[in-house]
Amino acid sequence: MKWKKYTLQTTTQAEDFISSMLADLGVEGVQIEDNIPLSAEDKEKMYIDILPELPPDDGSARVSFFLEEGKDDGALLEQVREELESLRLFVNLGEGTITQGETEDKDWVNNWKQYFKAFTIEHILIKPTWEPWPEESDSRITIEIDPGTSFGTGRHETTQLCIRQLCRHMKAGDRILDVGCGSGILSLVSHKLGASHVTGTDIDSLCIQASLDNWRLNRLPEEGSRFLHGNLIEDRKLQEQVGGDYDIVAANILADIIIPLTPVIPRHLKKGGIYITSGIIDFKEEAVKEAIQHAGLTVLEVNRQGEWVSITAENR
Repeated sequence: MKWKKYTLQTTTQAEDFISSMLADLGVEGVQIEDNIPLSAEDKEKMYIDILPELPPDDGSARVSFFLEEGKDDGALLEQVREELESLRLFVNLGEGTITQGETEDKDWVNNWKQYFKAFTIEHILIKPTWEPWPEESDSRITIEIDPGTSFGTGRHETTQLCIRQLCRHMKAGDRILDVGCGSGILSLVSHKLGASHVTGTDIDSLCIQASLDNWRLNRLPEEGSRFLHGNLIEDRKLQEQVGGDYDIVAANILADIIIPLTPVIPRHLKKGGIYITSGIIDFKEEAVKEAIQHAGLTVLEVNRQGEWVSITAENR
C-alpha cells in the first residue's frame, strides 16, 4: 500500500502544537524530526543503546503525517492550513510550508534483516537465525542470534570492540556481568568462551526477553545465566540481586550512561577484575576515562574502531 506523506517545515517550539492539532483533525500518527538531544529520561525509555550524534539544534523541525493514497485529502489539507494560520497567532511556526512525498507501507520492524549476514569476529562465527549455516567455517565458536527489537547483532563497532576484549581478558570459569545486555550477544560470547556464570541486566524488559530467547536458541544451560530487569545505577534491590565478585563487568552502552554507572561497578567487581566499556563516541573518551579513574579503577588500554572507543580498566 502506498501513502502520501505531507511534511511541515516548522520550529521545535511548534512541534507539540502541530501534533495536537493533527490529532484533533483525525490524523492518527506523526513523525517528528529535529536535532534536540534526548533527555536522560528519554534515553532510559529507549531500547536502542547506540544513538546517532546529532548536529547542533538550530530550532528547526519537520512534522510529517501520512494519508492513504487514493483518498480525497483536499478537505483535510485545507483544514490543516486554516489551523496553522490560527496557530501563528501565538506560536512561531517558522516557514509553516507543506511539501508532499510518497512512501510505502513496509515491514519496518523486519526489513533490516536483509542487511544482517553471518560474519566472523576473532574465532567466533555469529549467524542470524534466518540464514543457513555456512558450508565451510573454521570458527571454533558459533552463535546463532535473533536480536528482535533489541540492540546487538554483533556487527556494530562497539560490540566488536567488546568481543575482542572479552577474548583477550576472559579465562575459563570466570563470572561475567553484562550491563545493558540488549540481545544478550556479549553474554552468549562470554559463555561460549568458558564463563562459569553470566548475569545480564537491562532497563528494557524486551531486551531481557530477547536475551533469554537467544540463550535458549543456542541451547545453553539455564543454570549458567540469569537476566535481570532494572537500572543498576540507582536500583538498590537490583544491585543486591546482582551481587559482587565478578571477574569481568562489560558495559556496551553510551558514554552518558557509562559515566554515572562506573562508580557502582567496584562493588560488583572482584579485586583484579576487569571492567570493559564500549559505546563511547570518540569525543567523550576523556570524560569516561575520568569517571573510571575517580571510581578507583586503573585504565589498562584504549581501543578504537571507526569513531567508537572501548576503554578497559582493572580493579586494583
